[in-house]
Amino acid sequence: MNDPEYDHALLLELAAMKMPFGKYAGRRLIDLPEPYVVWFAGKGFPKGRLGQMLAIVYEIKINGLEYLFEPLIRE
Repeated sequence: MNDPEYDHALLLELAAMKMPFGKYAGRRLIDLPEPYVVWFAGKGFPKGRLGQMLAIVYEIKINGLEYLFEPLIRE
């Protein structure tokens, strides 16, 4: 089921979520370098919400959909 309100909330959450550990700690997940996200995909994403969100970021990056986040990110 595609619920537009849920999808929008998920995108907003993803736009704000930051990497909690490692070399890219503190960087937004959507700003992680593609090779790093691809590496995670090969090794296995972490369990829980972080892993779910990284899997979504992976799909976004390999499909060239990063532009979807431009209107959501304002610095």
